[in-house]
Amino acid sequence: MAFKKRTPKGGGSTSVATRQGSALVGVDISNSAVKMVQLSQKGKGYHLDGYSIVPFPKELVVDGRVADIDALAQHVRQAWTAQGGGTKSVVAALPSAMVTFKTFTHPAEDSKGLEAAAEFEASQLISLDEVNLDFQIIGAANNMPDEVEVLLCAARKEAVEEREAIVNEAGLSLSLLDVDAFATVNAVEFILSQAQRSWSNQTIAVFDIGATKMQCHVMRNGRLLYYKDQSVGGHQLSRDIQRRYGITYEEADQGKRTNNLPAGYEVDVRKPFIDGLVQEIHRSLQFFYSTVNVAQYQQIDMILLAGGTGALPTLEEAVQAKTQISTMTLNPFANISSNSNIALKQLVQDAPSLLVAFGLALRRFA
Repeated sequence: MAFKKRTPKGGGSTSVATRQGSALVGVDISNSAVKMVQLSQKGKGYHLDGYSIVPFPKELVVDGRVADIDALAQHVRQAWTAQGGGTKSVVAALPSAMVTFKTFTHPAEDSKGLEAAAEFEASQLISLDEVNLDFQIIGAANNMPDEVEVLLCAARKEAVEEREAIVNEAGLSLSLLDVDAFATVNAVEFILSQAQRSWSNQTIAVFDIGATKMQCHVMRNGRLLYYKDQSVGGHQLSRDIQRRYGITYEEADQGKRTNNLPAGYEVDVRKPFIDGLVQEIHRSLQFFYSTVNVAQYQQIDMILLAGGTGALPTLEEAVQAKTQISTMTLNPFANISSNSNIALKQLVQDAPSLLVAFGLALRRFA
């Protein structure tokens, strides 16, 4: 998905930026860090050339809204240098909460009228003068053999231009602008394709749990069926640690990452936090069942965990025990090679938090 800039009728439309060479760096700007991944092709598989995670102050980005473009651009530039530099062409993403999604059907034979139909559907949601939009055919419409189903995405111009400004200020070039939910689906599709079993017609729930929010994606056969954002994440655990042991937030956050905390932390602080997180995951699944035609999709066949908080020890086992659904923590790099200067132990630790950046980097090969 690459957002379009509307132009006068007859003038066509162009993507936010044009492709500049084949190399692309995936850039995920979350509420707490800039994450970058650069991939290349090696034989029939993929190779990790470099990656980086550069944290920034938690007030710099709140719910996807940037407080200081120049300051954030400096962190983006730092992340680009840390992952090895090289190509300056990047693919970034808008937070799903900043994007309006809609599906509609359109006659399969009327390809020329599709853009006008998409603009009409978008106009029912928001003024076209205020948004950039894109659309994509996602397959045949159910029970309508002569129709196709089309996914429409609309984002406010300010949000698109802000991401472009951040990338430009960092001295980089925005080649594509995606949506983080679609990057997640893209990454998960790749990971499942590497598995030994077929996931065709299976319904997968992905919980990407970061510092300040938990994103629930439910997907099937490469389609996003359901998306929900919740304000729960690892910052809460850091605050719990801070209160429990009377230390600074920074000390609590670092201790959580290195597991360098007083005896009893796992039982007294981490376990209650995980218990609450499992309850939120269970509630999210119940909400999905209550709002989506579950009869059509039967049930959730697999739960996948991602994000820095999603990789907490014992969370995977706790989710599986509560939901009775097979659960796995994602590692996008499990079946690909990497440069010799990348520390594998650190990569395994960082991998779950790089899911979106990995999915964006895969756009090079789309």
